[in-house]
Amino acid sequence: MAYYLGIDVGTGSARAALVTSSGQVIASHSHATRTWRSASDSRIFEQSTTDIFSAICKCIHAVLSRSGVTKEDVKGIGFDATCSLAVVEMDDPGRTSGGEPVCVTQGEQCGMPGERNIILWADHRAEQEANLINKTGSVVLDYVGGAMSLEMEIPKILWLKNQMPQERFSKCVFFDLPDYLTYLTTGFPARSSCSLVCKCSYIPSGANPNAQGWNDEFFKSIGLESMVEDGYQQLGGVLGRNHKSTLVLTAGMPVGRGLTTWAAEKMGLNPGTPVGSAVIDAYAGWIGTVAARHHHLKYGTVEKELSPSPTLEESQTRLATVAGTSTCYLIQSPKGRFVPGIWGPYKNALFPGWWMNEGGQSSTGQLIDFMITTHPAYSEAKGLAEATQKPIHTVLAETLQRLQEEAGVSSSTRLTKDLHIYPDLHGNRSPLSDSSMRGSISGLSLDSSLSDLAMKFSVTLEAIALQTRHILDEMKLHGHDIRSIYISGGQAKNIHLVQLLADVCQIPVILPNNYEASVVLGAAMLGRFGHEVSQEKASDNWEGFASQEEVDLESGKLGGKLWDIMVEMTQAGKIVPPAASPGDLKLLDAKYKIFRETIETQKRWRAIMEDAAR
Repeated sequence: MAYYLGIDVGTGSARAALVTSSGQVIASHSHATRTWRSASDSRIFEQSTTDIFSAICKCIHAVLSRSGVTKEDVKGIGFDATCSLAVVEMDDPGRTSGGEPVCVTQGEQCGMPGERNIILWADHRAEQEANLINKTGSVVLDYVGGAMSLEMEIPKILWLKNQMPQERFSKCVFFDLPDYLTYLTTGFPARSSCSLVCKCSYIPSGANPNAQGWNDEFFKSIGLESMVEDGYQQLGGVLGRNHKSTLVLTAGMPVGRGLTTWAAEKMGLNPGTPVGSAVIDAYAGWIGTVAARHHHLKYGTVEKELSPSPTLEESQTRLATVAGTSTCYLIQSPKGRFVPGIWGPYKNALFPGWWMNEGGQSSTGQLIDFMITTHPAYSEAKGLAEATQKPIHTVLAETLQRLQEEAGVSSSTRLTKDLHIYPDLHGNRSPLSDSSMRGSISGLSLDSSLSDLAMKFSVTLEAIALQTRHILDEMKLHGHDIRSIYISGGQAKNIHLVQLLADVCQIPVILPNNYEASVVLGAAMLGRFGHEVSQEKASDNWEGFASQEEVDLESGKLGGKLWDIMVEMTQAGKIVPPAASPGDLKLLDAKYKIFRETIETQKRWRAIMEDAAR
């Protein structure tokens, strides 16, 4: 029997899952990864490729041991990872495991060999660099919603250039983390279209008749002219030319000749095991959810009959919401739709010829945890959770239900109608693209009880849902036809949040069969795709793609093959329809109006204070 291995590297852990061709996860294992913070600068988040690869190997060994599956039965492997910046030295041709990690920590050690060689996606140190970039008016900004986020790779690379001597900087090679993992394990430095287009300011062929690839004018204007002069070797070279080392691969296309002997030995797998081109973790969540069938909704009730198998064309009406530490909102379209404040449109991010838009909230799961753990009643809530052996979210939901009954109201919306939270404690990613936005609470009282914590918990979820509506409204305004939300990630188990999303946005939410494994499942699908393409080529004594022309020809010929795999491997989900009463809908609409007004109020107050500080 054939099995496929999905590897998901999230913000705080690595995960491996062994998956059948029908999408059944037969074994899964997670291992925590280390994140370094700064005691004096809350913007700093750093990680290590060495630590992450060690965690990946431990996860793989665990799932193989637990399942009893032999390495011979693992037919393909796929990776996804956070869109974090990995930095290594120029590779020594004699090495088999990639370049030496380069330290990214500010100070004298920056640019020297060192374990802390990843600037995590959530790191906000490059604010000045992002501001400089956004003043250029470059064409590359058109493809990130009009303004580049400080969470993307080019602002972080520019920050590093400003922190280290040129002789050190010139020896660095930069990868989006998903691409680094395929490079490390295959020895083949091809880049993925997903990482390049979405996070590295690369304009793919056909996206713009006047600009494609790396934009020389842009890199020179921001102070990275040395990259232009060196032929962009630090970013993989002038990509797309007829040379193996500069290939650009769409999602799941096989990388090189599969696992190297070195990587296979570390991972407990066979050399040559096909590796599918990687994607950013949120995009793996899209792959693992949006092809799901679900039970029909008729006359307000959920029927047992399943919806038909979806087509690739139907994907343009399905919004994937990948909700973990942060939340990403992804929707695909056959044409490029330019939405201010929404990243993209990204051509070829996943499927050849299709465009992706990505909205996001920088802090959602993290925000929920922050609101709970910083409240004076947290210890009481934690104690109740331990005593009752229930998750703390369940304890708070039950407390909220009791408060509703005592107050004689029908919903949490009515219970908390005069309490409002604006959720951008870590800046706004979409649709404002403003990292200086901050959170706020209106309606505070001298209450530090468990009841107050439960109400603030509820209003935090409400704020996340209201901001989701803001993002969807902007997408719809610019041509997207969003008919359903497909949610995955850790937040999908919070049914109160899921129902709020359906009620606030007034569209059904689809819960995948295994929503917590949707991202790693998407990675496994990439592994299967890479394996099947490799198998088709095997009869020709194929040794990997030899040119970009061959890649593009094969990619075009395969068309929707990845979609067919998604349909086959995505098990049916459940539908959560909007259920708010007319009265509650009126309250939610009023809260949304206040939410939007809060944005303008904060901007106006900031302008007043900046003017006074001059």
